[in-house]
Amino acid sequence: MAPSSFSTLCRYFAAKAEYTLLSLKSYEGGGERDFIYKTMLLRKLTYLYRNEGDQVAPTGGKGEILLVRKLPIAAPKQVSVGDLVVLKNPEKEDNYLVRRLTAIEGYEMVSTNDKDEPFVLEKDQCWVEAENKNLKPKEARDSRSFGPVDMTDIVGRVIYRLRTCVDHGCVRNSHSSMLKDWPVLAVELDVEEMSKNHKA
Repeated sequence: MAPSSFSTLCRYFAAKAEYTLLSLKSYEGGGERDFIYKTMLLRKLTYLYRNEGDQVAPTGGKGEILLVRKLPIAAPKQVSVGDLVVLKNPEKEDNYLVRRLTAIEGYEMVSTNDKDEPFVLEKDQCWVEAENKNLKPKEARDSRSFGPVDMTDIVGRVIYRLRTCVDHGCVRNSHSSMLKDWPVLAVELDVEEMSKNHKA
């Protein structure tokens, strides 16, 4: 990626500072200065994730490499409806899913099945769904089968995907999230590294 402009770098380090301060609230290891130094200067705000399912096709398919922005806390100010998120799998411990965030606390959920009663998502709850319309709800393994999930189970937002060395690009998220993620993408995106991980 081309060298980032000064304003982009400023926005990037502002994002790192915000991430560091939010992470510090839940940090319990001691040595806060060392933690701040490492988080601000040495650690990236993103990581690579290999997508193993086809639940979010056509946005992402099986075997694709995704660039995920880390989220220290998942709250309505950090994620928005419409974001493609990585979350802890409520059905399988130590496993993760990629799904689209479709509703957050306060949203009324109405089923297409007349037998199901409408309900409102409670505080810190959210609803996630697969994008692949060819899958039945049980195959999709999303909130339609396992119900609402805790916002705290969201660990990141997908900001870029690589299908092949020539087929890659930004992931469509909510407008506000895409604005927040742009400086991170401008500084940390490394398509060559993503391609290497795709082959591995």
